[in-house]
Amino acid sequence: MGQPVIIQIENIYYPTLAIVGVPAKLVTIAILCRGRCELSICITRYLVAMAAADLSFLMFNVIFFEINDSYFPYSFLNYTPICRLILALDLASMNCSVWLTVAFTFDRFVSICCRKLRTYYCTSKAATVAIAVVCSFGILQGLPLYFVYEHREIIDNVPWFCTVKESCYTSPIWVAYWWLETILTPVLPFISISLLNVLTIRHIVQANRVRRGFRGNNNDQNHKDPEVENRRKSMVLLLAISGSFILLWFANFVTYIFVQFSDVQLVQTNFNDPFTILEQSGYMLMTLSCCVNTFIYGVSQRRFRAEVRNLFTRPVELITHSFKRVSTLRRIK
Repeated sequence: MGQPVIIQIENIYYPTLAIVGVPAKLVTIAILCRGRCELSICITRYLVAMAAADLSFLMFNVIFFEINDSYFPYSFLNYTPICRLILALDLASMNCSVWLTVAFTFDRFVSICCRKLRTYYCTSKAATVAIAVVCSFGILQGLPLYFVYEHREIIDNVPWFCTVKESCYTSPIWVAYWWLETILTPVLPFISISLLNVLTIRHIVQANRVRRGFRGNNNDQNHKDPEVENRRKSMVLLLAISGSFILLWFANFVTYIFVQFSDVQLVQTNFNDPFTILEQSGYMLMTLSCCVNTFIYGVSQRRFRAEVRNLFTRPVELITHSFKRVSTLRRIK
């Protein structure tokens, strides 16, 4: 009997995601670190941190766990202590990625809506502190997962694979941990990003309406207003990043909530069951969110597109110039 359809899709999906996502994230980090995308240092630091967290999630979740589990079931990565560490770092990197998105959304909210506060908060120093706090919190939030798992089987006295301990379903401490984990990721980020987006968009619309009123109906309206244009760019980038997060996390968010208020256990083994298909589909969309930001930069940021072109055309130009120089020297000799 063949594999369930959802498993066949996953066996193609995760390698494709890794092949596209890892180089894309490396290119994104390299370009943003050069600081030539006409973005403030504050925004750049958030975007670099988000890209690095997404890259970590791709490594630990997609490559070390999903792909390894499907194609290399008895590699050293499935040795139980290493497997437990990978799963803990997987959750930690996911938490960092999610909460950095929240931090970035909040930073843009302060920058656009809170004129007095942004002088103190929207700085490179404040961004560095916020990133450090968020990442530390995400790592601490994920570390307890290391103690959730035990070996699934023992071969020649060697523990292999990971399975959740039975006590984790009944122990009050672990039940409280699962509830706290569900609230912290994804319920609270989901609500926070949605609320901040609504407040930011409302402020931008009202500010633009007031500014157009001040400008009146004179000839200046035929020219672009730099302030309105900056607000528009900020809104596009903010909505693209946080909006994609909401859309790609929605199915996973629904399954999390459903599991907490029903007798259904998360991660079913019947892959023909409709709920399990929804769960696995939501999980695939959630992993996709770690790659989407790179393409958002490319679509919404003109300078980022130009830097990507330069990154790939510059080596070709250097090689061509070198060949021409060598040919010229030969002719001179």
